[in-house]
Amino acid sequence: MRLKLPAKLVPVFTGEADIRGAKGGRGSAKTRSFALMTAVKSYMWAASNESGIVLCGRQFMNSLADSSMEEIKAAIKETPELVPFFDIGEKYIRTSPLLPGRIDYAFSGLDRSIDSIKSKARVRIAWIDEAEPVVEPAWAKLIPTLREEDSELWVTWNPENDESATHKRFGVPSDDPRTKIVELNWRDNPWFPDTLNRTRLKDQAERPDTYDHVWEGAFLTISDAIIFRNRVSVEAFDTPDDARFFHGADWGFSQDPTVLIRAFVKDDCLYIDKEVFGYQTELDETPALFDKITTSRKWPIKADCARPETISHIKHKGFPLIGPADKWKGSVEDGIACLKSFRKIIVHPECVHIAKEFRLYSYKVDRITGDVLPIVVDKWNHGIDALRYALDGYIKGRGAMRISEEALRGV
Repeated sequence: MRLKLPAKLVPVFTGEADIRGAKGGRGSAKTRSFALMTAVKSYMWAASNESGIVLCGRQFMNSLADSSMEEIKAAIKETPELVPFFDIGEKYIRTSPLLPGRIDYAFSGLDRSIDSIKSKARVRIAWIDEAEPVVEPAWAKLIPTLREEDSELWVTWNPENDESATHKRFGVPSDDPRTKIVELNWRDNPWFPDTLNRTRLKDQAERPDTYDHVWEGAFLTISDAIIFRNRVSVEAFDTPDDARFFHGADWGFSQDPTVLIRAFVKDDCLYIDKEVFGYQTELDETPALFDKITTSRKWPIKADCARPETISHIKHKGFPLIGPADKWKGSVEDGIACLKSFRKIIVHPECVHIAKEFRLYSYKVDRITGDVLPIVVDKWNHGIDALRYALDGYIKGRGAMRISEEALRGV
């Protein structure tokens, strides 16, 4: 049987597990893939003369129209090898009498039916789709209903809030080998359709506040706390032959990436045309990473001064113009003020990482009052920090005087 399954989901469905899941944005094929795999598992059990229930739930389900039923029907019909082994009606799905065992599908809304779910016997899979709004009491009641030795919980959702019960239970990385959860987004879907991509690109250009949540699986963040809100656009452009380049580097550690950013100034706008983000990049691998930006050996690079030994190592590997960027009390705020002083910041569509950072980089918000506080959250800032370092020498003193294009071009 040949299955249409994104490559990132293969390890999720390989081997034994108690929990399998995927989180991410629209167009990732996670719902259709999990729907398909419920059918594959049902076929395998029924073919082995086993019986049970595949429970498909959502927090809110007023009718079958709100359930995953149609996704499962479509997944079965798109897989010719499965079609003969399922009995599909208007309001039911079950394995066919051709198989010695029998698996029935059940569909429930957790908000109204959680107590009746507790009484269901032989639940082999409980798949909770659109799981972001599921509350903790529902999880606490649902999970103990999985009493069979080989029963599994499957969870798919688009993250919205880092305080949600679903994120706290399943969104945090786990060392448990029996928990297999991945992040899956549109670029992980090899069948991502052109028509959906046109919608995605339109959202990226016209709805930047919600783009990352809808398409990139990020938390929903629409607030005045976003530092560069309405100041950054993602647009295609050509880099001038006479551009005065600014290169900035931020060093990675543990899960943080090593970053190199290239930018230039034109018509009172700051353009970012190149980026490299290296995750878990070893020191000896850094020169090759930087070489992905072809001008990095010829132009000055300003780097995070917290790692002088790293700067020295890179300098001796053929980057003679690399040096430390200054830091002072308030340098982050001064750098932000400097970046905001440009008429516009324009990011090339190929620079997907720093574009995402600009959409998420934020001030801290008081959780009780909702007030935006003058405290920069130390997150989503690796590329932005590198950009600040790139402009070192032009960012001086509190308030960050406006940088003229002539000054940036060295005139």
